[in-house]
Order: sequence, then structure tokens, then C-alpha cells
Amino acid sequence: MSAQPDRFVHDRLPPREQWPELRYDRPELQLPAQFNLVEELLDKAAARGWAGRPLLRSPKLVLGYGEVRDRVDRICRVLVEDLGVVPGNRVLLRGGNSIGMALAWLAVVKCGAIAVATMPLLRARELGDIIDKAQPTVALCDAKLLEELELARRDRPVLANVVAFNAPDEPGSLAARSASKQGNFIACPTAGDDIALLAFTSGTTGQPKAAVHTHRDILAACETWPRHVLKATPDDIVMGSPPLAFTFGLGGLLVFPMWSGSSVYFPDIPYTPEAMVKLIGEVGATICYTAPTFYRQMAPFARQHGVGQLRSCVSAGEGLPDATRQLWKDATGIEMLDGIGATEMFHIFISSAGSDVRRGAVGKVVPGYSARIVDDEGHEVPRGTIGRLAVVGPTGCKYLDDPRQRNYVKDGWNYPGDAFVEDDDGYFFYQARADDMIITAGYNVAGPEVEDALLRHPAVAECGVVGKADEERGMIVKAYCVLKPGHSGDAAMVKALQDHVKASIAPYKYPREIEFLASLPRTETGKLQRFKLRQL
Repeated sequence: MSAQPDRFVHDRLPPREQWPELRYDRPELQLPAQFNLVEELLDKAAARGWAGRPLLRSPKLVLGYGEVRDRVDRICRVLVEDLGVVPGNRVLLRGGNSIGMALAWLAVVKCGAIAVATMPLLRARELGDIIDKAQPTVALCDAKLLEELELARRDRPVLANVVAFNAPDEPGSLAARSASKQGNFIACPTAGDDIALLAFTSGTTGQPKAAVHTHRDILAACETWPRHVLKATPDDIVMGSPPLAFTFGLGGLLVFPMWSGSSVYFPDIPYTPEAMVKLIGEVGATICYTAPTFYRQMAPFARQHGVGQLRSCVSAGEGLPDATRQLWKDATGIEMLDGIGATEMFHIFISSAGSDVRRGAVGKVVPGYSARIVDDEGHEVPRGTIGRLAVVGPTGCKYLDDPRQRNYVKDGWNYPGDAFVEDDDGYFFYQARADDMIITAGYNVAGPEVEDALLRHPAVAECGVVGKADEERGMIVKAYCVLKPGHSGDAAMVKALQDHVKASIAPYKYPREIEFLASLPRTETGKLQRFKLRQL
């Protein structure tokens, strides 16, 4: 641990004048200047009486807080002693939701490195963009997902070491390496302002942006929405579908449960709506996280099988239609807990639960944050007027080396890119995205990224991609394409283009509808007019 810290991320933070204002104006937000997030959440669990309580659960394994600490410490020793990781190094993580992924993330942060978690569905090209931006020296990758990562690192020597997890019998795997290590790893003495993670988000351009979050950001987030709205207890069992690679999933399915002494269940198969409902009953889950689309699909099975001990259902990731909220309430008797957050803010900053829920509203500002609705000049508009949401609090946007920082933060306030209305009682009503982001079944899809993939097909001359309203998925990705001469816009071409996109970028981004046009609407200067495509 005596090696010189790596200053790569610190040196690429935005200029101070572009930083968000960070407010710590509540007693619970008075955090120490020096602490390590994982030491606070995991190592100190024993002092809270939680050492023997379960933390990570799966169908084959249950690990208590003390057992998780021992395994994390052994992985820390692999990272530091075998792989030469020093504080500030970036470590890329690739995996779905599993105990192995959770242990890897905790170890990276505990040893003072910076976790760069990536979605399991990303392809080599997308992983390559992240490697180029973050410059990780080491990757911990689920054994089932090695192929695309190996393709991505072929021409990127910076990623010198890749170690597989969830491969216990493989020589050289993370399990094999850590089995020979001692525990009792002393947490890196990080400052609260040291970096804990880079959270990648593609925004509306498809070019990845890395949101930087410190140890203090994440612990402060624990003291806001989880404390004041979710109110979990050590007896809660949490489950859900958001990936740990999303900050929504990382908070809900790892960090926040550790803060409250709760436990988390990770299945060994992908969730389906019926399987999730059955597992809620079998596992005794009390808190569930998923997207509105999934709740809508779960409702008939919840009505059929019941939901056991479930008491809190958190919806985020896309707008929650009131019809979905009422459908779920009719099926289960549970009032859904809606919330809006952002990768750039780490987690939820507007939300209400229980008797505080108002029909059609996302909720009120979470204690610790302030929000207002403003016009294009940043002036607050009268209540009941549609405008842009601006937020400030103990977390905020700090992009890694990205000129888009000045678009997100203005005069210290964060602009997540959403249009809202605030009523006279302080409830916030979501209207729409203020940009070209398509949110489909809880996934964020950037239209220009899909356009780029389509344009790589030899038959496509031009294309425009927009979101189209859909009852089942909230929105679907729809593409309008102009074909090159000699190509026919028939069903075979639709399938060919869809297959091409699935092979190029994450499969969930493919256009579910493709319409062929003779030309696309453009301005006199040649800019694509997506609003006209939406009108079609």
C-alpha cells in the first residue's frame, strides 16, 4: 500500500467552477473527512451486532456480514499483492447480479481502487470505449462473459490483467487465487473526497460519459433516500432486477442494504415476471426493485400467487404510469414507491412512500436535496408550469474529462434533463425527457447510438431513431431508414437490420419497429428533425 497513488481520475475532474454545489446541511450529512466506504458499511457491521446476520443470499449460498468481510479481504489481497493495484487505479468489473459481482465491487473499493462496473450485455466495441476512457489496468470478469472483453482488450495493452470470477474450479480464477490468501486486510485509508466509482452513462449521444462519485457521495446518498423514504431495517430481504452496473441497482441491491443491515438475494437464473413473483414468496423478500414495465408484467402472477411478506415496491428507471401503479396496487394491496434519480446524482432525489404518495406524482424532494422547476434561463417558473428540473444536494454531477459537464451543471445546480411540473404542495409530476433519450422497459437507449449502428449496414443510406410510446414497455426504439438504391424495404430487410444492430451493440437497444422513407426531415443546414419523426 506504499505505492504512489494513481491520480488519473482526480486530474481529469471538471474545473472547480463547473462543479455542482454540494450541500451537507443536515446533521446526518456531517461525515468525517477521512473514511473508506466499505470499511464503514462492512467492517463496522460487527460493532453494530450484524456480523452473524445474512448479507448476500443466493439459491446455493448465504453469507453473513462477517463471512462477506473475510472474502472481500482475501480478494483485496489478490488485487494488491498479485495484481499490483494501487489506490486510484481503475478496475473494470463485468458481470450480472451475483454474489461474485458484489464481492468484487466491495473489494475494489475497499483497497482504494476505483470500481468501473459495466453492463453484462455490452459488446466489445462498447467495452472498448469504456476502456479507452477509464484506462483500467485490471478487470474482474464473470467467467461466462470473458469473450467480448477479450475482444475489446486486443489492441488495448493498458488492460494488462483479466481475472475471472464465478469460476471456482478454474486455476487462476479469483476464487482460486483468494483461497490461498489471509483475511484481515486493512482498508485503504481513503479520504471522503477520494474516488470510489466511475458510473458510465451514454446520455443522448451514445458517446459514454463517466460520472465520478466519491466515498462521501455514496455514504451521503445512504443518509438521504434510504433513511427518510425507504426506511429499511436489518430484518428486510431485498431483491430486484436493476443491474449492479447501474447506480440504481448498486444502491438498491448492495450499498443501501448494507447501510441498514439488511440482506440481498441474487438468483442464479435471469428473472422473468412469474419467476420473480414466485421467488418473492419463496425467499421471503420484503423489498423489491424493478422498472414499471416489469411490475406491469408481474401483476397477474402476483394476483395468482400472492407476494408473501413483500411490503415495499420501488419503481424507478423510467416514468411510472399511474395505470401501472393502480394495477399493481389492485393485485397486491401495496402502494408502489416511485422515485427519480440519475447516474450523475448517484441515486433517487425525488420520491414519496406510503401515505405521502400522491396519485400521478413521483413525490416530493428527498430530505437533503432541493429541487425547482426553471425556464431555459434558469429562472424558477410558477407552480403548475412545465419546465426543466434543477436539483442540488449532497451529491452532484462530476464527469470525467468531458465538455458536457457545463451542460449538466449550471450555477451549481444539476440539470438531469427532465421536464417536470411542481404543484402547490411540493409534489413533482414527471412530463418527459428533455432530450433524445429513449427509456424502454427500464433501459436507457440513446437514439444516435442506434443510428450509428444502423448506418454501418451496407444497405442504409440515412436513418433517424426515436422513442415511440408503447403500453407494454413504456417506449420502444423505432427507426426510420432511407435505403440505398437496389435495396428493398421489406420484412427481410427489417429482420436483417435488427439482427445487425443486435450484433453490433447491446441487444436491448435494437429497433423493434423499422419504417422505410424516401427521405428524412432535415433543417436547411442538414440537421435531422427528430421531433418530426416523433410526429409521424
